[in-house]
Order: sequence, then C-alpha cells, then structure tokens
Amino acid sequence: MSSTLHVQWTVTPLIAPRPWLTCGRCGGIKPFQSSGKARLNANGKRLDARLIYKCTDCDASWNRPLFERRNVREIDAGLLQALQANDRQRIEAIAFDIEGLRRSATRIEEFPEAHVTKRVLAGNPAAFERARIALSVSVPCALRLDRLLVVELGVSRTRIQELHAAERLRLSPVGERALRRPVRDGMAVDLDVDSTDRLAGLSTGVSVQPG
Repeated sequence: MSSTLHVQWTVTPLIAPRPWLTCGRCGGIKPFQSSGKARLNANGKRLDARLIYKCTDCDASWNRPLFERRNVREIDAGLLQALQANDRQRIEAIAFDIEGLRRSATRIEEFPEAHVTKRVLAGNPAAFERARIALSVSVPCALRLDRLLVVELGVSRTRIQELHAAERLRLSPVGERALRRPVRDGMAVDLDVDSTDRLAGLSTGVSVQPG
C-alpha cells in the first residue's frame, strides 16, 4: 500500500486586479474595479469590445479595450456569446487577466485574498509518510506559495523554510525564491512528514486566505 497521500488544493482568488487611473470626475489617480459587464459596439461587420470598470470612489466609468475593429467572423463564437450575455465566469476570467490589463494600465493593484478547497486524490489521510499537494489555480493569483502553506498547513514560515532547506519540502517546478513566488496552476509540493509535524489542514477543509 502506498504511504503517499495525494491531494489537490484549488485556489480561487477573490478580488480581481485593480488598475489605478486618472479619474476625470475625482480629478486624481484612483483605483478602478471591474463592473462584471462588457460593452460591444458594432461598425458594420466589425466589433469593438470593452470591459467596463468603475472608479471605487465616484463610480465613473473606464472602458478597458478587449479588441477593436475585429471582423465578426474572426471572433471566437464562445467569446462573443459570453460578452453578449455578460457571462459571469468568462468576464471574471478576463478581469483576472493581469497581463492583458497591463496593456492598458501601468499601475495595477493585486490582492492575495483567496478561497482554498481541498480534495484527496489518493492515499489514506489517517496514515501517510509523504504528501503531494497539486495546485489548481484557474486564474492568476497574487497569493505567495509560502503564505499559502503557512496558513493551510498550520505551521510557521520558519518551519516551512526549515523543511525546504532540509529537502523535506520540494517544489515543482523548482526555481530561485520559488516559495516567495505567487501560486500558479500546475505547481506541486512534495512533503516528507514525521510525527513532529502537525499538518491538520493538509487534506480537509475550506478556507479563505486573508490578505
């Protein structure tokens, strides 16, 4: 019988990145947040698409360009339908696309708050010597890996660093300062466990990572 516990942690960020822009109504640089609504403008057979943002202070609008003067036949049918219907899931994915947002704004505020759910994929949660944590992160998240492990495993950051230094905590993909980088889809954490480690949150529970 395998002594390795395989679990999946699904990390869902709670607050979309906010661009800081000049607000014509407030008269200064202000954070804007996604309204969850898209706007389509037609010019013959060509379309413009915008994601509508609102100033957090005065509710003034900013239209984030998604595409411009695009021939209808060149637009993915699923995307077009989602924009027309203001599909919440598709709009949310666009709002969390920070690389796309950087094409329109130079200053962007990110948030580490996230919802974490856990699922056992294989193994016995009551008896294991090793654990493999597979991370599922559907949209970019600012939450650092070490912060995630500290809160979800219920141990100190010093303990996480000690386990990593002793190669009892291994990361994939590897990299310099990997523990301090934001979590990403496909990351995995391999952990050797002994009786001194109290990892109550390894395989069960639903939590919200604080900021």
